[in-house]
Amino acid sequence: MTAVKDENVLKSRFRGYFPVVIDVETAGFNAKTDALLEICAVTLKMDEEGFLHPATTLHFHVLPFEGANIEQAALDFNGIRDPLSPLRGAVSEEFALKEIFKQVRKEQKSVDCQRAIMVAHNATFDHSFVMEAAERSKLKRIPFHPFCTFDTAALSGLALGQTVLAKACKSANIDFDGKEAHSALYDTERTAELFCFIVNKWKTLGGWPLLAEPEQSEVSE
Repeated sequence: MTAVKDENVLKSRFRGYFPVVIDVETAGFNAKTDALLEICAVTLKMDEEGFLHPATTLHFHVLPFEGANIEQAALDFNGIRDPLSPLRGAVSEEFALKEIFKQVRKEQKSVDCQRAIMVAHNATFDHSFVMEAAERSKLKRIPFHPFCTFDTAALSGLALGQTVLAKACKSANIDFDGKEAHSALYDTERTAELFCFIVNKWKTLGGWPLLAEPEQSEVSE
């Protein structure tokens, strides 16, 4: 078996963090009061040459928590007509998050990473809803960093000159169907492709692995 260089191991790429792409669909903008209605997570893997790829996908429709606020404008935007319909096959926040957290911890451990970090487009939004749902569900073993994220909107602005997901994907030659947008499953898969594209492009351009710092003698000369 060919030995893999340290810089081509996932735990070395992001300082021990295990990146997981997340997208949520909600019934409003307030994570404390508005319902979480859909969540998707895509884990990532690194090949022997150090290039990043999507790995496992987990997707759940979620029942509104008891007393949750539901804004009609949000439903019109994400296309969820009836959050309480049994046809959605929705599960509780607790069930969805437990399943996602369990898989994240499993894959994180398998690559010897210390902690997971959320990757999302406008990540503060998704991170806030996941953390609030975890708190409501009284979950203790939360794999994600409590406040650090990788925001693909910011990364796309730097790498592609675009901050809107659809436009960033177009710039990266990633297929994006506007009719499928605002589904957590579709948006997470596209965001995962986009994040991998940016990370891999940086490597291809020579930005990773980092050049070794010059010896002190070289600096003084």
